[in-house]
Amino acid sequence: MRVLGVDPGLTRCGLGVVDGAGGRRVRCVAVDVVRTPADAPLPERLLAVGAEVERWIERHRPDVVAVERVFSQHNVRTVMGTAQVSGVIAMLAAKAGLPVAFHTPSEVKAAVTGEGRAGKQQVTTMVTRLLALEEAPRPADAADALALAICHCWRAPMLDRMAQAQARSAELARAHKARLEAARRAGEAS
Repeated sequence: MRVLGVDPGLTRCGLGVVDGAGGRRVRCVAVDVVRTPADAPLPERLLAVGAEVERWIERHRPDVVAVERVFSQHNVRTVMGTAQVSGVIAMLAAKAGLPVAFHTPSEVKAAVTGEGRAGKQQVTTMVTRLLALEEAPRPADAADALALAICHCWRAPMLDRMAQAQARSAELARAHKARLEAARRAGEAS
């Protein structure tokens, strides 16, 4: 599975592509950060980030796009920009026919470090080790994008199994309900 991980942001948007080879084996394909000037108009910044993400989708052909889920922050302006970038990413992935998976920061941290409250440096250190990189990805947005991709590589099989189990459970519940209804009707007819 090839995953494009995106750490959304207006000033710095981290992009990382990771190949998952089954189990916990992962390999870094590419990593970078898209930067936009803080004084540029919002539509131009979103367009710049979007254009680069489109290039990455075309160049790297991911199977899925994993995006950090926006969470509440004290700085409303920052969270709004992050949410807007996330929306652009989700739209571009959908346009390319790719599924989008959203992961919370704590899910990502727990997946790569074993601790949902790990700091940026711990995440960067573990991403560097897990991907056997010669040097740590910088800035932290780059490491976070790779961490998102790793998280999805590892969580996707479990999430798929859970979805299949839920679908099977719903199917069994419908069949049981139909049998009960049939038994009720048979009882009324007698």
